Amino acid sequence: MSRPNQASLPPGQPHVLVVDDDPTIRELVTDYLGRNELRVTAVADGEAMQAVLADAVVDLVVLDLKLRTEDGMALARRMRDESEIPIVMLTGRSEEADRVMGLELGADDYLTKPFSPRELLARIRTVLRRRRSEVRQGRPEGIRAFRFDGWELNLNTRRLSAPGGKAVALSNGEFSLLVVLLGAPQRILSRDQLLDLSRLHNDEVYNRSIDVQILRLRRKIEKDAAQPRYIRTERGAGYIFGVAVETVY
Repeated sequence: MSRPNQASLPPGQPHVLVVDDDPTIRELVTDYLGRNELRVTAVADGEAMQAVLADAVVDLVVLDLKLRTEDGMALARRMRDESEIPIVMLTGRSEEADRVMGLELGADDYLTKPFSPRELLARIRTVLRRRRSEVRQGRPEGIRAFRFDGWELNLNTRRLSAPGGKAVALSNGEFSLLVVLLGAPQRILSRDQLLDLSRLHNDEVYNRSIDVQILRLRRKIEKDAAQPRYIRTERGAGYIFGVAVETVY
């Protein structure tokens, strides 16, 4: 499995996975999209694609349907069976049947080779805007991650990434409590509500530990735990997560 090309940006930026066995295209796309506020991981084959999808939060996949050693259509079909991650296909100029089949499989858009990186960027942005609109309408199911103020919490790997990309270790109780807070941003939650909801994710959360877990979370994510910006205390009522949260499906 070849080493992926990557453009490093803070976790809060949308993450695009490019699957193409041409190293020149991988390098070109990684460089161009990375200069336009997208995180990019570019890989050459389906094995590497599956490894990235299992480990990271991916917002969109750019997939070449004509990989030399694999059937890109089969990879697209497997992806669509397993997730609702948007797909932009890359196809040859004369391969209309592939484009039609790919769209029928559930791909969101396509681009014919050779293509300009600028047009690819425009199509990616359009698909991402459409996905955000669907999220607001409540259509997608299955939350994969939460993002806030440059932070990212991956629910599959239980990994919290700081704005600079550094992983921040969480205990089971801290993770469960943060999931509840991020799932109800800018809403006051009582200690009893936090207890009941966090127990859905972890049986080891107890009522007497809520305040302790909140304190520990603040020490890990706040610039100043004594004057928290994210997890604020509402005196006599409970706690509120005080900044906007993006949900990734």
